[in-house]
Amino acid sequence: MPILQTNPDPLDVDFSRSAVIVVDMQNAFASRGGTLDLAGIDLADAPRVVECIRRVLDAARPAGVPIVYLQTGYKRDLSNAGGSRSPNHRKETAMRLMCAKPELRGELLTEGGWDFALVDELAPLPGDLVVTKTRYSGFAGTTLDSQLRVRGIRYLFFTGIATNVCVESTLRDAYFLDYWPVLLLDATMPAGGPSAYAATVFNVESFFGWTIRSENLRAAFSAKAE
Repeated sequence: MPILQTNPDPLDVDFSRSAVIVVDMQNAFASRGGTLDLAGIDLADAPRVVECIRRVLDAARPAGVPIVYLQTGYKRDLSNAGGSRSPNHRKETAMRLMCAKPELRGELLTEGGWDFALVDELAPLPGDLVVTKTRYSGFAGTTLDSQLRVRGIRYLFFTGIATNVCVESTLRDAYFLDYWPVLLLDATMPAGGPSAYAATVFNVESFFGWTIRSENLRAAFSAKAE
């Protein structure tokens, strides 16, 4: 197995049992006019993150490493959003915006809508796995765990938005389920300032997994593909 130069220490990884996880690279979180933009979150770094992830995927596919997309989405009637008794109703950004602005109800993160759609640059290809979720973690109330286990996947490389919310939530759950989580430092973007990003990096490197820069992972993928 290749040894990746991850932080805080090197990690032996079996690429035949690995997957790249693309978390919520949707118009809602990466495009002007989407949910995060409407909420006042700075999206200036989003184009760079999109391009960084695209390069990772372009290197992973020839190496035979599966791609798994996580995509947050609600039914138009919001029947799977938790309702008023759920904290999701009070805290999740799209839900908060829709509660504050009734004209947005059923428009943000609605399955089939523009806000829900993955950005064009990262459109899934045949054979990629797409899992729709209704909570921050990709493991909460979804088939993600069973889909990974049936494929024999144990090592997960995390990309996406937001580093400190859905990416970290899914990564933590992956750790609890005995996956080996690796965060790609330059292939994620926080909802919030640099301190929010730094906190996630600290949490991952100290308690929940490992980190690596995308160029180092791409080089390892390319070596496997040769």
